[in-house]
Amino acid sequence: MTAESVLKSPKNLKRRKIMNSVMISLCIAAGFITIVPLIYIFFYTTQSGISSLNLDFFTQLPKPVGEEGGGMANAIVGSLILITIGGIIGIPVGVLSGIYISEYSKNVLSTIVKFITDILSGVPSIIIGIFAYGVIVIPMQRFSALAGGFALGILMIPTVAKITEEMLRLVPQSLREASLALGVSRWKTTLRVVLTTASSGIVTGILLAIARAAGETAPLLFTSFGNVYWQTNIDEPMAALPLQIFTYAISPFDDWHRQAWAGAFVLIFLVFIVNLLVRFVTRNKFSGNL
Repeated sequence: MTAESVLKSPKNLKRRKIMNSVMISLCIAAGFITIVPLIYIFFYTTQSGISSLNLDFFTQLPKPVGEEGGGMANAIVGSLILITIGGIIGIPVGVLSGIYISEYSKNVLSTIVKFITDILSGVPSIIIGIFAYGVIVIPMQRFSALAGGFALGILMIPTVAKITEEMLRLVPQSLREASLALGVSRWKTTLRVVLTTASSGIVTGILLAIARAAGETAPLLFTSFGNVYWQTNIDEPMAALPLQIFTYAISPFDDWHRQAWAGAFVLIFLVFIVNLLVRFVTRNKFSGNL
């Protein structure tokens, strides 16, 4: 009896169909388990926070303890400033690291950079906050938005670097060879051909890194610290939306709890918008275009 006949025997066919059905069921169950918590978080946060949203939330400062009303305008602006500082620090370093790892992979230093990037991606964010505290806050002898942006920038680096590396590796080698054959130098080939071809994927990595940094709280506790006033000076403590949510959530005041839910809803909505942008940027990537 041949191997083909054994595989096609009724007994084996039945067993394979049963196994196939079981595995498909397990995959569907795993997908359902993955989706349900996200849907629950999204709808529960929306239900708890949307009722507390009003114009004052986006335009007013936090009220003193015991007074109802107020908003988180300073925290929203502070988050934007902190993310901008983090992007200025983390995005160029991440992109350049990804280019070096991908285009100079045979270099020993490239292997070391890749290894360090992999380790950095697994470091807890609170450790990054402590590092920024020791490097910037202690020498400056004060909390500041600069220290907070520095911590967020470090958190962005591994995400941007890894996705940049993967996107550059997807660029066909023939494009590099064609450019070099025309006499274009290697660095110009990397910049004008390879990087341009993979630009949509790299933008994806940048947006995902921003989405991650936008929701971080632990590093900011050691760096920007928070502020209940308008503050645009990056050399001083600055409020941030995650920090304000944390402060209000652990307070004993019901009005602050409601505003914490409203802040959580705004934060989740912003992350949702960023992910929609990611899907928009990469809408043609899976159809054969990078």
